[in-house]
Amino acid sequence: MGKADFLSPKAISNRIKAKGLQKLRWYCQMCQKQCRDENGFKCHCMSESHQRQLLLASENPNQFMSYFSEEFKSDFLELLRRRFGTKRVHNNIVYNEYISNREHVHMNATQWETLTDFTKWLGREGFCKVDETPKGWYVQYIDRDPETIRRQEELEKKKKQDLDDEERSARFIEEQVRRGREGKEPEEEPVFTELKRENEEEKVTFNLGSSASGGPSKASASLAPSGLKVTTSTKRKDQSHSVNFKDKKKKSALDEIIEMEEQKKKSLRSDNWIRPDIVVKVITKRLGDKYHKKKAVIREVQDKYTAMVKMIDSGDKLKLDQSHLETVIPAPGKRVVIVNGQYRDAEAILEGIDEKNFSAILTIDSGHMKGKRVEGIAYEDFSKQA
Repeated sequence: MGKADFLSPKAISNRIKAKGLQKLRWYCQMCQKQCRDENGFKCHCMSESHQRQLLLASENPNQFMSYFSEEFKSDFLELLRRRFGTKRVHNNIVYNEYISNREHVHMNATQWETLTDFTKWLGREGFCKVDETPKGWYVQYIDRDPETIRRQEELEKKKKQDLDDEERSARFIEEQVRRGREGKEPEEEPVFTELKRENEEEKVTFNLGSSASGGPSKASASLAPSGLKVTTSTKRKDQSHSVNFKDKKKKSALDEIIEMEEQKKKSLRSDNWIRPDIVVKVITKRLGDKYHKKKAVIREVQDKYTAMVKMIDSGDKLKLDQSHLETVIPAPGKRVVIVNGQYRDAEAILEGIDEKNFSAILTIDSGHMKGKRVEGIAYEDFSKQA
């Protein structure tokens, strides 16, 4: 039977099969030959080239095994360093990625019989940190690169320097506090005692003669500084009142109108903003990802702060607090409802959004102010109409 042509289905099939990974038992490491089946491997073992390689290996078998072991170890560690760094990883994950390369050195040609033996050897030699768990052996690469070691030393040195600076500043503050305490005289703390009567029948009397005999001169002398303090304090109060009065006089009529408008807006705001027939967004995570950040329509409001909502996506009905909801801003041109502020409960059309001030421009579309253009309505003061 002749050899199949290059573009024949048989030849293409053979090339596809030869591309992928084959069984390890039919691989010859000495010849670096991969056979597809048992018959092919048997024929290869009987070939002259294979016999010649075996004669070369029999002269110095330890040299060949050491060479393959060194190649396997260096390639495995290089993959572990580049792919996983200093992370802790299962040894089987690294091995599966290593053998995905068709030209890799097979373990049956090395001094280690199993992957577990190789992992233990890496730990004994200090190449990796290894530990055994119920799930198997884990390895962690130890980076001994001089550049990496130098970088780590610099980081440790910087941390130590920062700690030294902090300790030095703390010691300086303690020294300042100690000096301040030494300069001050120790203050005597008042001693409080319980009021006791030695005799229950004895009457309580107050002797006011000593204070009365002192005369009015002492009283006036004692009152003089306090009177001075009172007069100075009253003068200061008068001055502050006069300054405040002047400031009030300086305000123009326009400023007063602006202040009145702001106070009016503040008084019109309310704590509760939810109302029926508006679209809201669920912001609480307690209900899970199914409802988080999903939109709903308020069907009913209970006790001002509780809403019965119907989810738009699933149609589920939920009872939520006002704090678990937020308003929804539609696209420009859509209808909205103002839920708080001066124009509360008015329907409007969204004209545009001011992203810098977190506000919107609305045109009122209901009531006696229909057609009025309003600017500066905050995002939380209006929501999409259902």
